[in-house]
Formats: sequence, structure tokens, C-alpha cells
Amino acid sequence: MNVNPRVLILTASYGNGHLQASKALQQQFLRQGVDQVKIVNLMQEGHPFINLITTSLVNKSTKSSRIGLDYYGWSYYLTRETKRTALFQRSMTYLGKKKLRELIHQERPDFVVNTFPFGASPEVCSSMGITNFTVLTDYALHATWLHPNVNKYYVATEELKQQIIFKGFSKDRIEVSGIPLRQEFVNLRNTDAPNQKKKIILIMASDSGVSSYIEEMLNHLALLDNCQLVVICGRNERLKGKLEDQFAGFSGITILGFVDNVHEWMSQATCIVTKAGGLTLTEAIVLRLPIFIYRPYAGQEKENALYLSSRGMASVSTNMKEFTSKITQLIHHPSLHEEIKERMIALQRSQAAAHIVNDMILSMNHQPVSLSI
Repeated sequence: MNVNPRVLILTASYGNGHLQASKALQQQFLRQGVDQVKIVNLMQEGHPFINLITTSLVNKSTKSSRIGLDYYGWSYYLTRETKRTALFQRSMTYLGKKKLRELIHQERPDFVVNTFPFGASPEVCSSMGITNFTVLTDYALHATWLHPNVNKYYVATEELKQQIIFKGFSKDRIEVSGIPLRQEFVNLRNTDAPNQKKKIILIMASDSGVSSYIEEMLNHLALLDNCQLVVICGRNERLKGKLEDQFAGFSGITILGFVDNVHEWMSQATCIVTKAGGLTLTEAIVLRLPIFIYRPYAGQEKENALYLSSRGMASVSTNMKEFTSKITQLIHHPSLHEEIKERMIALQRSQAAAHIVNDMILSMNHQPVSLSI
């Protein structure tokens, strides 16, 4: 294999986590001197119109789930144990094959990395003699990730490894690495002091679904003493403007739009209120930042939330009274804050990207490679 291999990373825009994991891997490859790394959104590149439709369906499902019409959640649980009935997944595999073959002929990668469960990837790679690696970006297993032709899996937890082994895969093909994060999070530490006067409650509100409850949430949390609420709306300019108008007179509430230093805000916060995407949860764990999740979406987000809740690292609430009570308890009991942070050490794998990249290169070269950390 080449000393400077060519790497193709396949991802998708169904949520931001897959793309962020891809960028973290690309960043680490570059740090280790591998500069021929290309990230491709396979569906967007190969079938932009279908990608637009499917992305819209997923986004609309998250909104409609708030009123009980959660077809994404239904599909997730219907196909969780077996992907044979997953029409959507079969369609994705069929549609992706042709474009992927074109990409491989064009880019000539030494190996292909998946951060999204494209069934086309292991099938095409296997038929063309190319190694395929898959990086799971959640804390819950779904059948769509599993394929007999994947050469190696990288997963967040030992529990995920055991679940994949139970499905018939060799333990040697599964590495517990953690979920890859961008370099900004690697050496950062949470600087919040449990006894500091003004405690920052960081609220991630970029997801369109939060508009149904964010005003009620802020009105409840604004009653907490000595707390500063920082709301990050991302690119949701409509929500940002609405909240700025409604809470203009509240000095304890800061409304922000898109920020490129979310890692710095997280490092200063006492806790974070967020949806249960795998990447954001991992960022919080690495920073040992207590997590609060309100009404998680059915599917992988709910399963992520339940897993971290079972480990005592995240608090999951389904009504506002319960949610406010749990945050109040954390704010008023510094010892609880420290207990949660201590539990997070078990899953704290800040060097996941370096671990994964190094292992991939070792797998191809069969010789030691120095880490650039």
C-alpha cells in the first residue's frame, strides 16, 4: 500500500453527526500526513433530487413526531433487528452502487470509510477488492449498519461490540474506539466550577423541533437563581429573532445564532440541554458536561438517550415539570454534578479519531505508525 494512501469517506446529510464525524477523521488523517482524503455525500452526489426528498422526509418526520405522526421512528423500530424489510435502505443501496463505482474509478482509493450505513459501500468495495471500514456514530445498534463485507467496525462502547459479535461477526473485526470528534474537543476541558456564582445552562436549539417547547422551557429556567441561559439557535434565524423579541428584557438569557466556537461555550457550561445525536453527546462526555435531554425523538436519538441515562450520564425528561426539577437539582447539589462527571470518565475517549485513523493505517500497512496528537 502507498505510504500516503488515498482515502474516500462516505457520509450523508441525515442529521449533522455523520458529516461531523467524517470531518473529524479527515482532520486526523491530515494531521498524520495523509493528505489525499475526500469526503463524499453519496446520495447528494449521485442522486441530488432523491437526496432532497429523503432529507425532507426525515426532517418533516421529526416535526410531525411532536404530534404523534412519527413515521421515521416507526420505520427505525420496524427494521432495527433486520434490514430485509427496510425499503428505504434497499433503495439507498441500489441507488448508491452506480455512483460509488464511478467514484472509485475516479478517486482510486486505497480504502473506503463509511460514517453512514450505505449498504452499497461494502458490496461494491468487496467486488472491487477494496477494504471497507465502518464507523458507527451512535450508542445504539441498528441492522442497517451490519453487512458481512465490512472489513472492520469502529464503535463507541464495549456493549456495541458485544451486540455485533452476537449478530455473528468476529470480535477481531470490531474495535472499541469511541466516536471521532473534531480536534477542537480533543484537548479541551470543562472549566465550570461547581461553586461559581453564575452557572451557564447551555441550550442547543438549532433543531426545528424545539420551537414547540423552547419558550416554555426558557420561562421555567429563567426562574433559577444565579444562572445564565445561553441558547444557540444555529442557522434557525427565524427562531433566533423570535426569541430575541420575546426575551429582550431578560438579562439572564443570551440568544445566539450560528457560532463556530460551540466547543468553548460547552467548556464553560455547567450543563447542556440538547437533542440526543451521537456526536453532540460524545462532545459533552469528552468535556464531562452533564446532559439533559427533553422529549428525545424516537429512533437512534431515543436509544442514545436511554443508554446514557442507564449509565447515569444523561437525564431524560418527557414533561417540563420533571425537566425543570432535574436541572434545579443539579444546580443546587454540586456533589451530584461531580458524580455525573466521574461516571463520564468510563466513556471519555477524546482520542477516538487518532485511534481510528491509526488502526486503519495499521490494518493496511501491518506496521506501526506514529500518532500525531
